[in-house]
Amino acid sequence: MLPERPKLHIEKTGIEKFANIMGLASILAMILFIIFNWNALPDTVPTHFNGAGEADAWGSKLSLLILPAIAIVLHLFMGVVERKPHTHNYPARLTEENAPQFYMESRNIVNLTKNVCTAMFAYIVIRSILVALGEADGLGILGMVLFFIVLAFVIIRGMVRMSKIK
Repeated sequence: MLPERPKLHIEKTGIEKFANIMGLASILAMILFIIFNWNALPDTVPTHFNGAGEADAWGSKLSLLILPAIAIVLHLFMGVVERKPHTHNYPARLTEENAPQFYMESRNIVNLTKNVCTAMFAYIVIRSILVALGEADGLGILGMVLFFIVLAFVIIRGMVRMSKIK
């Protein structure tokens, strides 16, 4: 049984507010890009890309709706997790005095992860549409590598910062 942790209200940082705006903008961009290109899309679109960024599976254009749906659910679910940092996993050295620092760092990791993943889904959907329309050759491996680097940076940075909390 976990001991009762303090429930604190900690204001969102400017980075978190900006990331939320970018995450929501990514969802909106993804949905609008689908809507505006729907009639021009062929009946089959890329549904999977291999490690080289080449389309290696094709399916109905309805499959383009899966990633926006996942992004919305992810954004909502991780938003709930983000608002409850007292329920996150922390080292035994968590005290009432250092709880605000731990909570802020953990919340920041969740917030940035949520928004980077949402942007990555938007990138995949937009590239899938461009491939289906013949305007791109593949996923663009550089873009995906960049997303994974940013995601790794967010997680490692947060873990390092938490390891320094006394």
